Amino acid sequence: MTPAAPLAADATIATLRDRVMPVLKEKITPEKAKWTSRPDVAREAKTVVADYLATHRLELNLLDQRDLVTALVNGFLAENISRAPPPDPVAVAPAPESALEAPSAEPAPELYARNPSRASVEQAKLKLQPMVLERIDTSAAAKLPREDLSRDLTGLVADLLLETKIQLNASERAELVKQLLDDMLGLGPLEPLLADESISEIMVNGAKRVFIENKGKLVLSDVQFRDNSHVLSIAMRIVTAIGRRIDESSPLCDARLADGSRVNIIIPPLAIDGATITIRKFAKKKITLDTMLKFGSLSTNMAKLLRIAGRARLNILISGGTGSGKTTLLNALSQMVDHGERVVTIEDAAELQLQQPHVVRLETRPPNLEGNGEVTMRDLVKNALRMRPDRIIVGETRGGEALDMLQAMNTGHDGSMSTVHANRPREALMRLENLVSMASANLSPRAIRQQIASAVDMIIQVGRLRDGSRRITYISEITGMEGETVTMQDLYTCEVTGETPDGRLTVDFKNHGLRPHCLPKAAYFGLDKQLMETMES
Repeated sequence: MTPAAPLAADATIATLRDRVMPVLKEKITPEKAKWTSRPDVAREAKTVVADYLATHRLELNLLDQRDLVTALVNGFLAENISRAPPPDPVAVAPAPESALEAPSAEPAPELYARNPSRASVEQAKLKLQPMVLERIDTSAAAKLPREDLSRDLTGLVADLLLETKIQLNASERAELVKQLLDDMLGLGPLEPLLADESISEIMVNGAKRVFIENKGKLVLSDVQFRDNSHVLSIAMRIVTAIGRRIDESSPLCDARLADGSRVNIIIPPLAIDGATITIRKFAKKKITLDTMLKFGSLSTNMAKLLRIAGRARLNILISGGTGSGKTTLLNALSQMVDHGERVVTIEDAAELQLQQPHVVRLETRPPNLEGNGEVTMRDLVKNALRMRPDRIIVGETRGGEALDMLQAMNTGHDGSMSTVHANRPREALMRLENLVSMASANLSPRAIRQQIASAVDMIIQVGRLRDGSRRITYISEITGMEGETVTMQDLYTCEVTGETPDGRLTVDFKNHGLRPHCLPKAAYFGLDKQLMETMES
């Protein structure tokens, strides 16, 4: 090690930090840093500082030495922000042999929002949480407003830190109180992710692997649960809040959070590595066609066409893969519904955000413990037909309700909408045909296709591209039947034209210049001239 040059008498803490940091990095290599906790880094930093001061015959008072150690630790952890989390302090069993093998050549997943002081807070929480629960009435605490409980917990935590001689700075104490509150009143470790508006999806794969979708990309977060039972308790809290259940006899559940976010939960024995929770977050800002236009999800003329399609009461099927933005587009299109119309929405877990004053929201119900009382999507679609709806909106068609939906579209409920999982408009028709055949074995394939051709006016295909962006890739019309085949025409398509240096794809929305088959329906509402201008421009 090459000794540093002598320091001036008026050297600052920042200067000392810059001089000592290389020594600390020699002690804790990048490989070792991945598994070194904050307290261990702090201990090593204290030793390095003491040796450095002795070697260079420098004197610092205890307060300055502590500030120097803190600056070293924070700087070191900030530079190693993508390191893996330290081992669980609860685990005492030796690591299996496989854990000692050389690491894979694959790069580790990117970590999201690593907090350098998280390890200290987690270790303190692990020790103090049982003591907190012993000293408070949890049932009474759950009824308190968050502000009142926070004030009480702050005082209690301060007393316990003195008793246990655990040292935390002010920000770490505040984080500890927040985590205790989240566990008692909210969804525990998931609360910070739910509060972050840049995150669109949260995926809990067991206790130690929580992924998030941020700007269209999946990254590993630094959020962890204590163990699998902790994940299961949070899952139970989610489902019981809306009167559903999750247990070994019913290990699958679709639910929603209080803000409308959609949740899917699957637990052992079906989920081998522990309870798995997938949360599609509710967008606090309403997504409109104008918003989608601003994001580049469609072109100006495509937006005009979709507005006309909504106002002309076309029956629309939105097709796309998981997470492609089907429900978002359905919400945007629903804003074209006249406020004088009666709309019935049908969903497995209610998440549509219709702004009209006359909306009836229906939601399916799973069977009870005895296996009775189930209400399916098909039951609700049949019942909706008796509720005098102007439009029926089915959140997602994935079963026999497809037949009832088509019959509703064919019997005066124009302007109805739904979504379906498929990769192309033509595949969406095949998917719809298969779903209808599930409901009725008596209909021939030709009869099913005739129902589809007469009921559905337009298919809008949405897709998530490899750069994470979501685009409308097809706007297609159903034009009728030729023999045994349903005929279609593409009005607009999206073609990838290149890629920018930062990895974003450039696209071209192509107008095929065809005469819309829906022109007579648009003319009925006085929108035919606008439609032709849109297609000709």
